[in-house]
Amino acid sequence: MGRATGHSHSGIEAAALRAVLLDAAEYRPPGTAEPRAAVAAVFGPGPADTELLFIQRATRIGDPWSGHMAFPGGRAEDGDRDSFRTAERETVEEVGLDLGPARRLGSLTDVDGGRATNRLVTVSGHCYWMSGDRPELTLNEEVAAVTWVSLRDLLDRDRYIDYWYPPSQSSFPGIQLDDEGQVIWGLTLRFLADLFRRLDRPFIID
Repeated sequence: MGRATGHSHSGIEAAALRAVLLDAAEYRPPGTAEPRAAVAAVFGPGPADTELLFIQRATRIGDPWSGHMAFPGGRAEDGDRDSFRTAERETVEEVGLDLGPARRLGSLTDVDGGRATNRLVTVSGHCYWMSGDRPELTLNEEVAAVTWVSLRDLLDRDRYIDYWYPPSQSSFPGIQLDDEGQVIWGLTLRFLADLFRRLDRPFIID
């Protein structure tokens, strides 16, 4: 996924992303509380289009996000100075990717990640641009697979489906990737909706 050689291009590069994302002051004004979880949306140039890194979470009993497609990330720890640190630390832990050399582009609007231990979890999404060759990734036990997906594919309406989620016996909007078992939906789809709304691109949800 995301390595196609077709001529179509989304036209979304680092400068366009940086122009629409929230800067540090807009994202988290002084004096406001840090969220309790954060993810990293990692962009980079592909052979035909800009690409975005996704992970597929490992299947684990009792994990409400078991098997889901997501951005690398997780819960804040006491030693994290802010949510950027949370996203960057979790990315190293989950896929072995050090975002230190990457360019920090900005942030997306926080998303309500649901409840954990009866507490509402707010999730931040921070965006990074990684130039050069794709690094070797080392997955920990929480991650089953990784894939780079072109922005062109994320905007391809032919990939938009109604995703049936058995635990809730309900259907939700989703994006079908090349692997039949990989569908982007839920919290990650809401982050993408915010991204493409900022870029003024038609998307599966407004």
